Amino acid sequence: MDVLDSLKNEIKLKISNDSAHDFDHIMRVYKNAQKICNNEKVNSKLVLCAVLLHDIISYPKSDKRSKLSSIKSADASKKILQKYNFTEDEIQIISEAIRDHSFSQKKTPKTIEGKILQDADRLDAIGAIGIARVFAVAGSENRSFYSPEDPFCKKRSPDDQKWTLDHFYKKLLLLESLMNTKSGKSEAKRRTIVLKNFLSELKKEL
Repeated sequence: MDVLDSLKNEIKLKISNDSAHDFDHIMRVYKNAQKICNNEKVNSKLVLCAVLLHDIISYPKSDKRSKLSSIKSADASKKILQKYNFTEDEIQIISEAIRDHSFSQKKTPKTIEGKILQDADRLDAIGAIGIARVFAVAGSENRSFYSPEDPFCKKRSPDDQKWTLDHFYKKLLLLESLMNTKSGKSEAKRRTIVLKNFLSELKKEL
């Protein structure tokens, strides 16, 4: 069994049951990363290891520690990777990619491995699956769908701690412009159209 298969088995047992950050999320990001790696000069093994470990610790969005999830996951990843035959430099590349991938950290990763992880993870936040994840999180945190007075943030700043739909305006619709790789940008463009079509249809129904 190779390292990636061993890590998959280990992560599957340790990952949270949060529907937006569960093992299925990990494997969708894994698939996204594989596609991006095919178009980049990169050590795909390091990228895919980073993908498998990027949410090893994931605090709920309502938790004050939520913004620390990527930092804690990066620290935890080092301990896990030491069991495998990675060099210190490789462990550093993987852990830094994990540390810097999060939207809340407001960082652009320095390495191509980090850039690919960030793109692959962000792709899972948009498109049809992104819409499903937004409302799954909202349901788990008992958050209302939208502001009755201004559902689409026309006259106010978005508050995604209060209204689910605000998350589109605070984060999701911004991701296309923040992608790092050419193939990531292309797929993000397609998925952002899905978001905009959803919002357009929703406007007709409210």
